[in-house]
Amino acid sequence: MPVDLNNAQPLAWDSASLDADTKAMLDNLQPNILRAHVREYLTVLFVRFNDVAEGKRFLRHVATTHMKSARKHLEEVRTFGRERRPGSAYVGIGISKAGYRDLGHSVEDVRRFGDKVFRDGMKRRIALVDDPAVDQWENTYQREIHAVILIGDATAEPVARLREEILGELPESARLLGEESGQGLRNPAGDGIEHFGYVDGRSQPLFLKDEVDREPKKHWNPAFPLGSVLVADPFAPNPARHFGSYFVFRKLEQNVRAFKEIERDLADGLGLTGADRPRAGAMLVGRFKDGTPVTTKPKAGGGPVDNDFTFDADDGSKCPFSGHVRKTNPRSFGREVLMARRGQTYGERTDQPWDDAPPETRPSGDVGLLFMAFNSSLLSQFEFTQQSWANNPDFQVEGTGHDPVIGQGERDIKVTFPKVWGRPEQSLPQPQVAQTVTMRGGEYFFMPSLAYLRGL
Repeated sequence: MPVDLNNAQPLAWDSASLDADTKAMLDNLQPNILRAHVREYLTVLFVRFNDVAEGKRFLRHVATTHMKSARKHLEEVRTFGRERRPGSAYVGIGISKAGYRDLGHSVEDVRRFGDKVFRDGMKRRIALVDDPAVDQWENTYQREIHAVILIGDATAEPVARLREEILGELPESARLLGEESGQGLRNPAGDGIEHFGYVDGRSQPLFLKDEVDREPKKHWNPAFPLGSVLVADPFAPNPARHFGSYFVFRKLEQNVRAFKEIERDLADGLGLTGADRPRAGAMLVGRFKDGTPVTTKPKAGGGPVDNDFTFDADDGSKCPFSGHVRKTNPRSFGREVLMARRGQTYGERTDQPWDDAPPETRPSGDVGLLFMAFNSSLLSQFEFTQQSWANNPDFQVEGTGHDPVIGQGERDIKVTFPKVWGRPEQSLPQPQVAQTVTMRGGEYFFMPSLAYLRGL
């Protein structure tokens, strides 16, 4: 039977009763979409093609020689869980609107993609999401990118080897426009963190039964239908079996020093002292550094990072409505908006991101996040989240303010933060925090099916 993208039940990918269409979907779907692939070390290559035949030949070769399917990836994960035997490296390919045209697809062909945002490209959407002007982007992203190639693994050696092989196969008519390198940051507990020092990536939509089954679901169910992330590949041999996903790539530079100064100043402004001072940063992010949701506890600690919670009983006196995790995942509504985020940190630093060193010891640039996310609709997922939630100063209630982490735009109102956790009558108005995350460039891509890539 045709793959049901709207089935609310998570996919039991290894079930003996899996139908032929779903098997074909998994055999022709790129990995890292339905389940995150290990990418502790990551290389991102941005390529431009100038010859249709050579561009097609190159992508076909990479897809045939270096890429595995989603099903192969899931089997490797299962084997690792049983035998601790590591799997193979991840290689992913995304193609931009301009890339499809350079590969010989007409303007009319590209209109078969249902998402207007993808058909426009990121440069034409900057005003809608308050991005910087294109001439302020890094040079790589100012140019017309045709394809992105992602190479990732748990260790550095396979990534470096595959990078050299793939670049060696790039035809002379093509150009490597630029590349990015990412490497995972982890706190002493082993949790993935971002450069401000907070646990990151814990709250994700899950599509596979084995992942969903491991999660507590008393308050929040992380199971999402496949249609939240997959769409039919319009150029594949059989779009009823061959799927892809819209892919956002954004380079986000973080001014860690400025953010730490903001945490300090907010704590001072609210009169927080001693063990209560970390709550200032937790109200900006929505979680303490160790991942404890500030809506559930006034202090950090208590075991594994909690994801089974909602904001339904919180009037903003525990987690402010502007808190980053509340803005980007309100939990009580908008489930269909959530993206499958697959970001990775970039940049080198000599300090420890998770400790309490003074702000002046922190980097003010050259570190950040390679934001990556899979969507079934760039318009109603990524751009909606950025425009209507993160950048909206009246999100949920009037005077919420911008998202203190990823919000962009003018900050001309004061916002309230609770001086005492859970006591709304003791909230104090404070100036909105300055923007400390700067978008340095990016692009929208479509991650096509392996059936399309191998048939070029």
